[in-house]
Amino acid sequence: MDYTIIDAHSHLWLNQDTIVNGLPVRTIDRGRSIFLGEERQMLPPFMIDGRNSAEVFLSNMDYAQVSAAVVTQEFIDGNQNEYLADVVKRYPDRFFVFGMCEFRKPGFLPDAKELIAHGFRGLAIPAHRLPLGDDRVWLNSPEMMEMFKYMEKHGMILSITLADGALQVPEMEEVISECPDLKIAIGHFGMVTMPDWMEQIKLARHKNVMIESGGITWLFNSEFYPFDGAVRAIREAADAVGMDKLMWGSDYPRTITAITYRMSYDFIIKSPLMTTDEKRAFLGENARHFYGFKNLIELPYIKNMSE
Repeated sequence: MDYTIIDAHSHLWLNQDTIVNGLPVRTIDRGRSIFLGEERQMLPPFMIDGRNSAEVFLSNMDYAQVSAAVVTQEFIDGNQNEYLADVVKRYPDRFFVFGMCEFRKPGFLPDAKELIAHGFRGLAIPAHRLPLGDDRVWLNSPEMMEMFKYMEKHGMILSITLADGALQVPEMEEVISECPDLKIAIGHFGMVTMPDWMEQIKLARHKNVMIESGGITWLFNSEFYPFDGAVRAIREAADAVGMDKLMWGSDYPRTITAITYRMSYDFIIKSPLMTTDEKRAFLGENARHFYGFKNLIELPYIKNMSE
């Protein structure tokens, strides 16, 4: 295959057991979890033990010829710092992992500094799940700004998913203004199917801000494969900020309950709306430079039994 592919948005966990907005997220069986009060197919049904492990992901990556992956974190999966530190230690050339703190209440700065001291090269903030009511957690609060400046000083990367639309964009503009050298990856392609999604994309006009497409097949799930609307959205975003500011991400494993892992990117390869150079940049080269991947593995195509 004439592309080096890097997944810029994925998740790993050994067990889900947490509380979000007062409701449980808990692994049960057959790939299912109790998710905020209802039973959901969290993993493909053949992952019967509920473990979303690095080894299973590597098998999927090898099959789909994905050389490396960026593993971010989300409150709905619980804190996975300990497991991800072990994953990147065992597979340093295959994974870039983000640490996560309890950002929903004050006092997270010491934990953030400790994660950095222990070797994490980035921190993830699921900002779309921060309190947004009377107890709102502001991304430009004094504690947040102190953490961002500390991250900037230490060459860290911020992975952040924002609330729908432009709600948190002014806060991010202030963060970027105060920390112009902080590298930032904005997830979920700006929540592309929601109003004002382009306001998030426009943040990538700043020199150290990138957009990744984790979850784009989920957002366009109603139209399903080959996700023509998703390709048109990528084209629109590229016209606004440049294809060099965009990265492919799968949101593995959530999206592979509906499609295969390879399907989460091959609709890009088959699209006539992007040039070969644009596909090469979007599918891997932009992420390679942004995250500093080296020693990337070359993966052969293995024929299926049905071929």
